[in-house]
Amino acid sequence: MCMYVCVCVCVCVCVQMTAQEVRLCGLLLREHFGEVVAKLGTHLLRSGAQNLRTIIHETGISLDLVKKSLCVLVQHGTCVFSAGRKGPGSPTEYQTSCDRILRILRYPRYIYTAKTLYGDTGELIIEELLQRGHMTMSSTVKTVADRLTQNMEEGRSMDYSEVSSAFSKLVETHFLQRCPPQAGPGTKESSTPATPATPAAPSTPATPVSNTQPTPESFPDCYKVPHMTLIGRGKRLLSSEDGEDQRNAKKAKLDLETHGDEGIYWQVNFERFHLHFRDQAIISAVANKLDQTSSEIVRTMLRMSEVTTSPTATCTKPLSANEIFRSLPSSYNIPRPILDQYLTLLVDDPMEFVGKAGESGGGMYVVNLHRALANLARATLESVVQERFGSRSARIFRLLLRKRHLEQKQVEDFAMIPAKEAKDMLYTLLSQNLVQLQEVPKTPDFAPSRTFYLYTVNQLPTARMLLQNCYKTVANLIERRLFESRESKRLLEKSQRIEAILASLQASGAEPEQLTEVEEMITASEKQQLESLRVHINKLDSAENQVDETIFLLESYVNSTATSTG
Repeated sequence: MCMYVCVCVCVCVCVQMTAQEVRLCGLLLREHFGEVVAKLGTHLLRSGAQNLRTIIHETGISLDLVKKSLCVLVQHGTCVFSAGRKGPGSPTEYQTSCDRILRILRYPRYIYTAKTLYGDTGELIIEELLQRGHMTMSSTVKTVADRLTQNMEEGRSMDYSEVSSAFSKLVETHFLQRCPPQAGPGTKESSTPATPATPAAPSTPATPVSNTQPTPESFPDCYKVPHMTLIGRGKRLLSSEDGEDQRNAKKAKLDLETHGDEGIYWQVNFERFHLHFRDQAIISAVANKLDQTSSEIVRTMLRMSEVTTSPTATCTKPLSANEIFRSLPSSYNIPRPILDQYLTLLVDDPMEFVGKAGESGGGMYVVNLHRALANLARATLESVVQERFGSRSARIFRLLLRKRHLEQKQVEDFAMIPAKEAKDMLYTLLSQNLVQLQEVPKTPDFAPSRTFYLYTVNQLPTARMLLQNCYKTVANLIERRLFESRESKRLLEKSQRIEAILASLQASGAEPEQLTEVEEMITASEKQQLESLRVHINKLDSAENQVDETIFLLESYVNSTATSTG
């Protein structure tokens, strides 16, 4: 009976997991691409791969809108298409990727990281590619140069070569990569993101030749920057209606210009960003656990192993103490004996961030990536239990993580908590699926008087459950933010109209009295409401980003465990 209940609980949790992911994906698609794309995307998530006719029949969306929605999804890499499962000649099938859609939640973090590493130019390059899915290098360089020029002082402009240099650095460090070429005629996405190409003309079923989707790394030129003949400087965007007409008139002419990189499209390499986030999380954890010097040593080891270590490896390639010593930043000025002491301290630390792999070269050391992620996930679980159920429950949770299996009496003794309180806390944690109960019978009849009841914590299933709770939390935050914006829609539109009028008047050199008169169109109470709304929205945005950091840690741990056990 107990086993039956456990199976039912697991099945219910699994179903809920899928529902939470689909719900969050739908909200992200609706916020970024609109209602129709969200409806089609969530339908494909629930139904799996489907051909065009089935999609139209089951969603009730018109053929034209389905084609345009699929174009948008393919353009941003959230949808793939392949030959039908029934063999040659069967209709092309489309399938959305839940993992790729969830990456939209992390866009602000990608952009901020690019800004931190490569300045404003790197930030805008990543932002443009995220907004448009994929672009050619020349198109990206021109767009970014124009945007940078727009924010410069009058008479100054950004040279294309400076933007090209930043683009090349992003490619060299693998933050950008070429889009994999599509097989067959018509699958090559050869239009700009403003007018995305139809993904293999949905009415033409036999275009793709393989169900296996190529990965960018499977092509030798994935990180090869093409020779580009683009010379010039960024231009200021015109704000007048005449300027708009002028831009539209010149658009066709600009599109016909060739720069030597036609047909070579670039996209953001999310996995490279995730490796950077993982390394930063490990470095930060070492700094908090030990000190800044220890974290700098681990940072140096991770930097030395970037190229040689596989993204799915459980640990870095072995590095000798001599190599680590030569690669340390000169500003730290760490003597060799002190380095040996720090390495010994890192190896002996219970967190096991660094391990020893040999004695040659003064000692061979590795960074234990999987163990580091497991410890970070463990700390996250302990923190969640402490925040939700208090420090005593967290003490019991940590005790079960360390001792693995304990009876209720042992939990009371080891945790030094009264029997009644320990019993209540254990049952509370058990009801929340944070603690599991394992029966060990002495006899085959499972008689309660002859059965041991052991409490335990299974870290991986618990991390998976918390991950689904995080998806639910983010979806709730997004819905709340959208609700707040809808409730104050009239006030926000009024504020935007007045800001546009003020900008127009300032550009035309209006008198201060005129500007004051326009500003007074918003009353004091309305200004207070707007300020309160902005503070509330900012808090919700900040909460989304913080939950996403937890999601990233748990996802990394779950994926790393799957890789290490596989």
